[in-house]
Amino acid sequence: MTVFVHGFTQTERSWLPVIDVPRPGSQQEGGVELSILARIPRAATFVETVERLVRFPGSYVGYSQGGRLCLQLALDHADVVHRLALVSASPGIAEDAARAARRTADDQLAREIERDGVDAFLDRWLAQPLFASLPADRAGLTERRQANTVERLTTQLRVLGQGSQPSNWHRLGELAIPVLLIVGALDTKYVAIAEQMAAAISDVHVEVIPDAGHACHLEQPEQVAHLLRSWSGSA
Repeated sequence: MTVFVHGFTQTERSWLPVIDVPRPGSQQEGGVELSILARIPRAATFVETVERLVRFPGSYVGYSQGGRLCLQLALDHADVVHRLALVSASPGIAEDAARAARRTADDQLAREIERDGVDAFLDRWLAQPLFASLPADRAGLTERRQANTVERLTTQLRVLGQGSQPSNWHRLGELAIPVLLIVGALDTKYVAIAEQMAAAISDVHVEVIPDAGHACHLEQPEQVAHLLRSWSGSA
């Protein structure tokens, strides 16, 4: 079983471009679960959300916010997560002051969503330099507008943001499972984060996708699918 967890503003369908890439000469083995965070009962904290994310023992693949959730799950439930793939994800913010500042910034974003609505926020969110290399036809904007609500986005910012989660930098050495870190070469901040993470994990492989940015699973789904299959031995 492989569980895919999406990132902030995305939906479970955001993983379909990766999952639907044909595998030459064989059918998909095992099962796939697409975790949509809106279906998880509302929790008061990041860790409580992780507890409700537990599905089945197997591989967990998470993008950005979803990756941070999967990492926490792997650290807290080593019996559940047998393999871990993180796409453009981090262990959180190490410094207390920086974490507090991020909470304030995320709350301000949440207030903007409450004031301006989902559509205006999504337009601003996807206009960030972080997503400059993401083609408009792969952003799934129509789907995001239909699936997201003010409550869903503000809850994710206030409960699942990096300012609200514990820092897991000091716990990376606890991981005793195979870990794959995938980042886009244009996303230099997260390339550096992946390299720092790799230095602390015993069984780790880092893959940097050329000509891709933060949302590399949307920009180059075929490449991400190939990396996941090669890493899991099911190519």
